[in-house]
Amino acid sequence: MPDLTPSIRAALRSSTLLALVLGLGLSLTPVQRAEAFGAPESFAELAEQISPSVVNITTSAMISAPTDGMPMVPEGSPFQDFFDDFGGPGHGGPQRSEALGSGFVVSEDGFIVTNNHVIEGADEILIEFYSGEKLPAKLIGTDPKTDIAVLKVEAGKPLPFVSFGDSDLMRVGDWVMAMGNPLGQGFSVSAGIVSARGRQLSGSYDDFIQTDAAINRGNSGGPLFNMDGQVVGVNTSILSPNGGSIGIGFSMSSNVVSKVVDQLKQYGETRRGWLGVRIQDMTPEIAESMGLAEASGALVTDVPEGPAKEAGIASGDVITSFGGQPVRDAGDLTRRVADAPIGEAVPVIVQREGRTETLAVTLGRREEAEAATMPASSAAPDEPRQLESLGLTLAPLDDDMRSRLGMDASTEGLMIMAVDPASEAYTKGLREGDLITEAGQSRVLRLQDLQDRIKEAKDGGRKSLLLLVRRGGDPRFVALSIE
Repeated sequence: MPDLTPSIRAALRSSTLLALVLGLGLSLTPVQRAEAFGAPESFAELAEQISPSVVNITTSAMISAPTDGMPMVPEGSPFQDFFDDFGGPGHGGPQRSEALGSGFVVSEDGFIVTNNHVIEGADEILIEFYSGEKLPAKLIGTDPKTDIAVLKVEAGKPLPFVSFGDSDLMRVGDWVMAMGNPLGQGFSVSAGIVSARGRQLSGSYDDFIQTDAAINRGNSGGPLFNMDGQVVGVNTSILSPNGGSIGIGFSMSSNVVSKVVDQLKQYGETRRGWLGVRIQDMTPEIAESMGLAEASGALVTDVPEGPAKEAGIASGDVITSFGGQPVRDAGDLTRRVADAPIGEAVPVIVQREGRTETLAVTLGRREEAEAATMPASSAAPDEPRQLESLGLTLAPLDDDMRSRLGMDASTEGLMIMAVDPASEAYTKGLREGDLITEAGQSRVLRLQDLQDRIKEAKDGGRKSLLLLVRRGGDPRFVALSIE
């Protein structure tokens, strides 16, 4: 090695010192780099494994012919545009309409799961297997609330089937694979990732997995698989401006579907638990107005006659735990109650006026209670004058108002006569004709009651006041600033 001049040696010493000062050290160990997450090398083995359990479904039904000679689309579910309708109008009289969808076998004795909207109204259901074999299917039961249906075929031999996985284990970014009959093209596979979890569209029990795996018309009712070949969702709907896939598809989570399927197989119908409360999500404003540290749990807005009232649950309670499990929000409680056993006592923990109480509730059956009407509240004295407060013009409810609005004679509260369009109340959805029945979790019959509640909240150092507002009989809590 050649000798280095003193100036070169000094320069090297200086650069080494500078590197050490900057924390860049001249380490002799290899530089460690983060490994990139790559896609699976191939989906071929998984597709080969699960294909025999996936089926194409063709349904047919007789419909009335249109009187104007134009094609008629049968009435269906909100997901009607998710599958194809075939057949044109005849020259008067009924016609046969056909529709396509997908499904999957969940037991070797021939039980098949699909969407309710795929088979709704059908008088014939034909199942086509991956092998090409075709068999007629019998409808076992449906659940429109989750858009799930269970069918049965008699194959005379054990059928390949798939099992449900735990959808709660799926993470955003996990790989998934969809299989079905898109646009009537036959068995087809698409792959993507979990784009989001816990999506809610329009149902009380919605718990959708959002995926960018290509889903099109005809995929409805087909399975969404994890990389272990387990069903983690049932492909139900898409968000699209043109009817085709744009990478936003929704699959009902397997943890919802599997329970529905078990009940439909056993009873031919669902048997959900019923608590007997009206609830809404907590918000930071509502939590602050109630003096709670965090906005979690389900806020009870009304308690009609039923299991909850018998157990002592009251309007204004915040349900934080059900059956030993924490409650995140109203949707979480709804699903937990639905899955709970009917006729058995379940521990429920509520936050009430700054303290925690544990109550035992014996659940009823929701299907038997859904038609029950909500009782009205008790009477209020007449008070003709008005009050402007919180961006609202208010007046006590009187007999004339009750008569004009078709309210029960026992309905009580403060009627909203006008709302300032520039107010927070307007922004949060309060409108003329709404009825305030509680303020600060206490009943309000007179205008003075509301003024007293506002003063109490200010004296207590709170920034907002919690109001219970009813519109058309439906209650909800709204927190308005009092500063």
